[in-house]
Amino acid sequence: MAHAGSQKSTIVRPSQRLLRTAFRTLEHTAPALGARWADRWWFALPTAPIGDLPPSGTPFEVQSQGRTIRGHRWGAGPVVYLVHGWGGNETQLAKLVAPLVGAGFTVVTHDAPSHGTSDPGAVAGQSHAVEMGHALDAVAAVHGPAHAVVAHSMGGLATGLTLRYGWLGTDRLALVAPMVRIADHLPTLEAGLGFGPRTRERLKRRAYDRVGLAVEEVDFVRLAGEIDRPELLVIHDRGDRLAKYASAVQLVDSWEGARLTTTEGLGHQRILADDAVVRQVVAFVIAGQLDELEKSA
Repeated sequence: MAHAGSQKSTIVRPSQRLLRTAFRTLEHTAPALGARWADRWWFALPTAPIGDLPPSGTPFEVQSQGRTIRGHRWGAGPVVYLVHGWGGNETQLAKLVAPLVGAGFTVVTHDAPSHGTSDPGAVAGQSHAVEMGHALDAVAAVHGPAHAVVAHSMGGLATGLTLRYGWLGTDRLALVAPMVRIADHLPTLEAGLGFGPRTRERLKRRAYDRVGLAVEEVDFVRLAGEIDRPELLVIHDRGDRLAKYASAVQLVDSWEGARLTTTEGLGHQRILADDAVVRQVVAFVIAGQLDELEKSA
């Protein structure tokens, strides 16, 4: 979800001061109106450039909640789903496609609602983890059971929701810079806009009405206790300013056998393009296939 004031700055612009003044006033006089305004920031998507995909991918379309979801498929073999994050698109995980196809996998990517080339979601320019999870579930229903899912950012949380509430299952799960819980990001929005507890509680109720889950329920640590847990690899940068490293550590600690790789200096986005990260994810996926071959021998 979008985070007002999420970038560090020593400058507070006049428009920011006016915005915070307005929210502080509404906190005391009309918190329901403040929550309606904050809702627009909470669910608004940032934009990411659409890059290139490897050649020879077969485009596809599926339907999710009445919207057309667009994506691509490569290769043949066990299916690996690549799931982009908040405000991203399928091209952000493109570096994983060729090595996974070369290792004998089918690779499937897609754009979530209101992302990339897919149709707008329930509200154009906005989305949420549950809507993204529905889209992943619809894609998997067409392309088959997952050997592995590799997910970035909010895509990880959407995958967790799909594992819990949808039809998707997977043997292996790699989370890169995962957003672990929505509640982590509410204080950033609150500080950026300048509202307080009365507005916050009304905003949480609005989020429940839109999403169908309480803010506290959109939490991968909580979801982990309610699913059949696949093998888990988490790769997270210690200095990630958009997804809390401490929450990723907590997720790994709650998940028996999970592995955590900590990077330095890659942040939230550059981590996707790092060659060492790509190699580790591919090795993790391949190791799962070797395990299956050993079991069947």
